[in-house]
Amino acid sequence: MREIGVSKVKTHLSALLDEVTRGETIVITRGGRPVAWLTPPEAPDRRSANAAAATLRDLRKRVGWATTEEILQMRGQGRR
Repeated sequence: MREIGVSKVKTHLSALLDEVTRGETIVITRGGRPVAWLTPPEAPDRRSANAAAATLRDLRKRVGWATTEEILQMRGQGRR
């Protein structure tokens, strides 16, 4: 983890983002105090994705196949 002042962030943002892409975490400081962190995004959670897929499969069993228009109508009904 590396600290960098906000004034340097303004001039070196592109290079800092390259470092974050490679997995580095950068602490942005103002007056020597941390104010923000640049961190790489978390990898998608495989269990969450599998649970979402299972939910969709269960819904398809209960509702059956639906056209895009029907799905949009169902989505709209939930907003009323």
